[in-house]
Amino acid sequence: MEPRLDRAEAGTLDMRLTGADRPAAGGKPSRQRAPRGRKGEAETKGRSGGNGRPPRGGGRKGKARRRRGGLVGLIRRAVYWGFVLCIWAGIGGAGVLIYYAAYLPPTSEWKVPQRPPNVRIVAADGTLMANRGDTGGEAVRLEQLPPYLPQAVIAIEDRRFRSHFGLDPLGLARAVFTNVTSGRLVQGGSTLTQQLAKNLFLEPDRTLKRKVQEAVLAIWLEASYSKDEILEMYLNRVYFGAGAYGVDGAARRYFGKSARLVSIAEAATLAGLLKAPSRYAPTRNPDLAAERAATVLGAMAEEGYLTEREATDAIAAPMRVVTHHTSASENYVADWVMERLPGYVGAVDTDIIVDTTIDLGLQIIAEDALRRALDEEGAKRGVGQGAVVTLDGSGAVKALVGGRDYSRSQFNRAVNARRQPGSAFKPFVYLAALERGLTPGTVRQDAPVRIGKWAPQNYSKSYRGPVTLTEALSLSLNTVAARLANEVGPKAIIRTARKLGISSPLASNLSISLGTSEVTPLEIAAAYVPFSNGGHAVVPHVIRSIRTMDGKLLYARKGDGGGRVIDHRTLSDMNMMMGETLMTGTGKAAHLGGRPAGGKTGTSQDFRDGWFIGYTGTMTTAVWLGNDDNSPTKRATGGSLPAKVWKEVMSAGHQGLPVAGLPGISDRPVQVAEPATPLDMPMRDIPAEGDPARRLAPMRDGDGEGGGGPLDLLNRIFGG
Repeated sequence: MEPRLDRAEAGTLDMRLTGADRPAAGGKPSRQRAPRGRKGEAETKGRSGGNGRPPRGGGRKGKARRRRGGLVGLIRRAVYWGFVLCIWAGIGGAGVLIYYAAYLPPTSEWKVPQRPPNVRIVAADGTLMANRGDTGGEAVRLEQLPPYLPQAVIAIEDRRFRSHFGLDPLGLARAVFTNVTSGRLVQGGSTLTQQLAKNLFLEPDRTLKRKVQEAVLAIWLEASYSKDEILEMYLNRVYFGAGAYGVDGAARRYFGKSARLVSIAEAATLAGLLKAPSRYAPTRNPDLAAERAATVLGAMAEEGYLTEREATDAIAAPMRVVTHHTSASENYVADWVMERLPGYVGAVDTDIIVDTTIDLGLQIIAEDALRRALDEEGAKRGVGQGAVVTLDGSGAVKALVGGRDYSRSQFNRAVNARRQPGSAFKPFVYLAALERGLTPGTVRQDAPVRIGKWAPQNYSKSYRGPVTLTEALSLSLNTVAARLANEVGPKAIIRTARKLGISSPLASNLSISLGTSEVTPLEIAAAYVPFSNGGHAVVPHVIRSIRTMDGKLLYARKGDGGGRVIDHRTLSDMNMMMGETLMTGTGKAAHLGGRPAGGKTGTSQDFRDGWFIGYTGTMTTAVWLGNDDNSPTKRATGGSLPAKVWKEVMSAGHQGLPVAGLPGISDRPVQVAEPATPLDMPMRDIPAEGDPARRLAPMRDGDGEGGGGPLDLLNRIFGG
């Protein structure tokens, strides 16, 4: 049938060509949209069901489909642009990494720096007294430590240490989230490897450059070393506070033991220090330290290193924190050893062990005696400081206390403080006089004396008249010491003091007889040793040997002192006179009962210094008390508090030792010699040194000034 093309059906079927039916340029159909007209209306009618109304429910579904399509598109676009941003961020991060990594040395030069050497200082019995060096402890192997110590560090500092590659993205993300949500810095995202890299190679500044370099070096460490090696390096180098670097130094500082011996609770306390050493130090904040240790133990239980029961028991376990570590007197010895060490082995480039002569038991006794005396009577007598030195007959230092409390003052008064010895210097004056021919029974006048413009007085301001030299020394009479100094001359006294061991500068004047030239406690103690050992000079020493950790001997002490400096007869006389000081003289407070001993008190002008220096046939001890600012004490004489400290130290130090007599002591009666100067001679008429009218007793064995003959000539050439 042919279609009818009359007007009535033209609106229904329009056969005319439209723009969409025409071919576009290039032979392809045009994609131009057909103009709205009857065809568009027909299409609309078709979609609406032919009656002009949309089908029931069709509009809502269409809108839903359009919304879903828009959401999907939005997600696709977000993923796309997120991917693009990640690429650009990676490119930017790589650029920053390359830029800051360029400041690092070439990788061929990267190497872990050697750990600073440790000096292990031990007592004569091998007991550790102190560690010295930049670390404050030994380097320990990982297998030497109890397993829970490194586990505690991993649990609280880097739980994924065993699995990450040096950087921990998950840990970093967690730390960032925690810090952002809390509004402050709560967690750090650095791994143990990053912390080690920072400690080994970088400065502790908070800059992007340092963080980038830290990351690069951490990756290099992971590629170059095993996990155990990294952990071992970390534990031996990380800072634990109080000057302790490394876990062994920290264990000794806080618990007085090696890291090999710490308990679970102590290990948790050490691990807790890493977050903030000064804040969580058990010596400063024990409550915070305990709270932090409990947190560490909880983390160990979560990681499976401990059971809940073990963690609970560890929290309840008491810890003994060492509080006296920095105040102990052994630190004075350790400092002195470190001062002398370069002279024996030069620069220290490996861990070494220094074997000393210190008797640790006697060291503690001397420290306690000094502290107790100052605590009980120091304020009453106006004394704030003191020092104690004990030597044996060879000059080996058995105890050395350089002050009241090392933590308050590190100045070593026993070795470095130069103070006036007062009458404690008089034995050298009397020794010089005996070597000139005088005897313990020689009589001198105790009366007011004036030599030139100098007019010394006795401490008591009273005078006894004629006295023997034994009486004069035991009672510490200044007038007799001045007379003897004028007779023998200051130069002879100085030579006598020098050959016995005094090395400090000595003024060549008559007042030297009253101890006006300053000396140190160590040197005057050493100068008294010849009275106890048979007349032989000694060199005070504290180091016996030095060796490396693997046993290589670097130094061993050989040789003795300076040989004989006091002949037997003179030594016998001096020991008899010095023994009388403790029996009837100014040193009665130091008398040791049935054990023979000799010694001398000393008090400087205005009671600024109080001394007691004495000896037995076994050891010699010097005690000094005074004030660092050289202010006067409240009449703290040498025969009072110093003598009390000396007696306590020597009594305890001789426990279990056989009684030894003083060298040269005999039962011969004291012979009184004729005085060299008439007793009725006015003291103001004593000739001054150098006056031709001055008369001296003949020399016994050539020491000192005056005399004559070949022996005197040799002594003048080579020294006494």
